Amino acid sequence: MKEYGPVPGDACARFAGRPTFLCLPHTTRPQGADVAVLGVPFDAAAGGRTGARFGPGAIRQASMNIRPYYSPSQRIAPFDHVSVIDRGDAPVDPGFMDRTFDYVQAAAGELLASDVVPLCLGGDHVVTLAALRAVAHRHGPVALVLFDAHICCNDEIDGERYGHGTLVRRAADEGIIDPKRSFLLGSRGGTLGPEEAQGARELGLTVVAWDDLAQLGTGMISAAVEAAVGPAYLSYDVDFLDPAFAPGVSEPEVGGPTSMQALALLRACRGLRVVGADVTSVAPEHDGAGITAALAATLAFEIITLVACERQARKEDP
Repeated sequence: MKEYGPVPGDACARFAGRPTFLCLPHTTRPQGADVAVLGVPFDAAAGGRTGARFGPGAIRQASMNIRPYYSPSQRIAPFDHVSVIDRGDAPVDPGFMDRTFDYVQAAAGELLASDVVPLCLGGDHVVTLAALRAVAHRHGPVALVLFDAHICCNDEIDGERYGHGTLVRRAADEGIIDPKRSFLLGSRGGTLGPEEAQGARELGLTVVAWDDLAQLGTGMISAAVEAAVGPAYLSYDVDFLDPAFAPGVSEPEVGGPTSMQALALLRACRGLRVVGADVTSVAPEHDGAGITAALAATLAFEIITLVACERQARKEDP
């Protein structure tokens, strides 16, 4: 195991002690780490249900039930290849998006300056824009691979240019993503009009609605990974799933994938060079059974595993 990893199961009960993601060590010093979990408890931009500010804590708590030592699906012991810490939460200023963006960008930037991959736990999906800014400052325009029930490429909503429904458009406008290497996966439900998807495609983004992705499956994801060559940001809005499997999200959309389908599609991202990632939109108060938080914790673990797979492949074939 690398320097930082989960506490061994025989050393401490997983439900005991300070609740960190996967029982990882909590430290604000990123030196020696490859990945750092960073909570972003902010939901002031939520367009639907509030409560995602409590997402990072719920995801951490739910992660206590994951056995993270070996991934049978990816055939890898991830913590043999990556050292991971829980950085804690970034500062936020409830109700003030600009200030919060600055705080999140600074916290993620500190990690990136030490060559650490930030894995953000939201929070509203709008926090993705702040993390993308930090990643692009370090790596230049990145490929965006977004799993989301919504396209998030409106120019504005209700007169506002910054929000969860405009983050992809703003990222393209700011030049922090490379649209030709970027994929918006899983959209469904109603939109403000046909111009949202059309506008995204005109920018050069590949938009694959859920109806099509359900038919194309993991092969389409593998093709996207090949096209997204180079540094990539992997963003996972948990409302990508059908609310039968993830009821506790900010904006549920019926008719989506099962948890089994969602995990298969995420695992198909193997080979993606993830330099930043997030799991967002968990609003635990809308899910008394904790199903959504458990799923989000598993998704975050799978993202860590993807980083480990890519590091292993790079080491074996430099």
